[in-house]
Amino acid sequence: MKLSCGTSFAFLILFLFAAQSVHVYAGSFHKDVQIHWGDGRGKIRDRDGKLLSLSLDKSSGSGFQSNQEFLYGKAEVQMKLVSGNSAGTVTTFYLKSPGTTWDEIDFEFLGNLSGHPYTLHTNVYTKGSGDKEQQFHLWFDPTVNFHTYCITWNPQRIIFTVDGIPIREFKNSESIGVPFPTKQPMRLYASLWEAEHWATRGGLEKTDWSKAPFTAFYRNYNVDGCVWANGKSSCPANSPWFTQQLDSNGQTRMKGVQSKYMVYNYCTDKNRFPRGVPAECS
Repeated sequence: MKLSCGTSFAFLILFLFAAQSVHVYAGSFHKDVQIHWGDGRGKIRDRDGKLLSLSLDKSSGSGFQSNQEFLYGKAEVQMKLVSGNSAGTVTTFYLKSPGTTWDEIDFEFLGNLSGHPYTLHTNVYTKGSGDKEQQFHLWFDPTVNFHTYCITWNPQRIIFTVDGIPIREFKNSESIGVPFPTKQPMRLYASLWEAEHWATRGGLEKTDWSKAPFTAFYRNYNVDGCVWANGKSSCPANSPWFTQQLDSNGQTRMKGVQSKYMVYNYCTDKNRFPRGVPAECS
């Protein structure tokens, strides 16, 4: 386990104590995922399975999915996004269950014109309903180097982190009638696809196909999760992320990021919710 997902030193000690019973998957694209669409546009780039690329051209994008499903877990990957003019493209890393009433937890990176910041779009779906978007402008250029993106999903909360810094926490508020993903196992997915009708400035900037193929890179994929098999989840209760929450320092860091870099928050969108924002926002 790395500290890159915002894990405290105390959690690291707990992990070392419990390591023999925790289900840890240590990053091999060869072993842990399959490139499930793209007709060869997704490629594992090295023998050890640590580096994978996804490409998009005018004919198709590409994507991969985890071989296993999980009911709760901690998933991280390092990504280097499409460089240059990436308007109209969307690069993703997310969890999703199958079916028409699916659950989903999203990192989506909305492409841009050169010189403009990427928009990081986050969302949480439960039973097929989302509408819980928060968006950020990253405080670095995500096309120059690899950066670590992590989703921690446990029964109490979902935590999104970037390079170990928490940017968003979505708490389980089922006690006040807010749905939370607790019952449907999800796979990890990643994709690079075209959405020029909405991705960049609401669709004002279209994809420049003369710049294709567009390519994003993924490395050091890791999942520490509760594997779903035969209708049940093998989920050791002493996994450190299973009860992970943000301490006061984590809350302060998250609020600092949100105050400086958040560009949209559904909880403050009074035009969208004229009768009052959703219950979890208060």
